[in-house]
Amino acid sequence: MIHLSNVFPELLDYSLLAPLIMRVILGLVLLNLGWLKMHKEKNGWVMFMRAMNFKRAREIVTTFGLLEFAGGLMLIVGIYTQPVALAFILLGGIQLFIESKEESLLRRDFVFYLLMTAIATSLLLTGAGLYAVDWAL
Repeated sequence: MIHLSNVFPELLDYSLLAPLIMRVILGLVLLNLGWLKMHKEKNGWVMFMRAMNFKRAREIVTTFGLLEFAGGLMLIVGIYTQPVALAFILLGGIQLFIESKEESLLRRDFVFYLLMTAIATSLLLTGAGLYAVDWAL
């Protein structure tokens, strides 16, 4: 069996910083997305939802915006990181589907939602990392 060692093994002492960085960045992105869905981009999302034949499109968009905003805050604080990450894996999957159907209606692209879903999956598997309320539980 071949054993390969790390190029910088001393950096492994800081491995719990990686989930912290991903958690805070994803949280900030979700805060921004939620805010945009509830304000600046709301009409575009409502128009898209109506084009997809969703009833109560305005309420659905507002709910998604609130979920993203609240989830972003929870990730930044580090509370219920894994359940929030799981919720955003599902939400990211929905947005990946939406983007694949009609990319002209949304402002971000497939790769953006794929990256967000990958970060959420990593947080689901690794947990919150340092400086999180989850860490104390």
